[in-house]
Amino acid sequence: MPPAPRSPTAVYPLRLADLIYPEGHPRYCETGPVFAFLVDHPDGLVLVDTGIGPPHQLIDRLYKPVRYPLDEALAGLGLAPKDVRLIINTHLHFDHCGGNQFFPGRPLLVQRREHEAAGAPGYTLPHWVEFSGANYRLLDGDSELMPGLRVLPTRHTPGHQSVVVDTDNGAVVIAGQVTETAADFEAEQEESSIQKLKSFRPVRVFFSHDHATWPYG
Repeated sequence: MPPAPRSPTAVYPLRLADLIYPEGHPRYCETGPVFAFLVDHPDGLVLVDTGIGPPHQLIDRLYKPVRYPLDEALAGLGLAPKDVRLIINTHLHFDHCGGNQFFPGRPLLVQRREHEAAGAPGYTLPHWVEFSGANYRLLDGDSELMPGLRVLPTRHTPGHQSVVVDTDNGAVVIAGQVTETAADFEAEQEESSIQKLKSFRPVRVFFSHDHATWPYG
């Protein structure tokens, strides 16, 4: 089967896992997806988040993930990990940075506050953040990384960031985990991070843990 066609400056969701939320989580017993996103930009391919990563005893016991390998997701677009120019982590929880280790030497763009927070006990899996070849580029607030590709701090963790991509059809937002679902994004109209993202008048908003997008469609 030939790879799916790609268009310039486009955003492609990559489903990397399904997991079951454990006891104590607001979505306890629900099954939810884990998405990364590929931005096909004229200046290079950008990967937003890298998924859960390899098998891990604690993660697998708590979340019972079903993994869909990142290299296979990229192959569906006719690509390989070596084609990715840089990685943006919305934040450094295990299900967003687990695949960073497969990109040694590649720039990993994260907010400075998030990188500092990730050093706290219990915040994440430290060896999935700091590994041989880790090449973090620390950001301080809003940043334009390439023409029409910017990140801005939003809620969820101390240094969570969302991504805004200009496309021919309008702005596309990769919200990350600013809300768990598209329905929450719709319901929480007055929250400052949501207002900030909506100020770009996005034609589509993607979420890390929801198949649905906003506006619905």
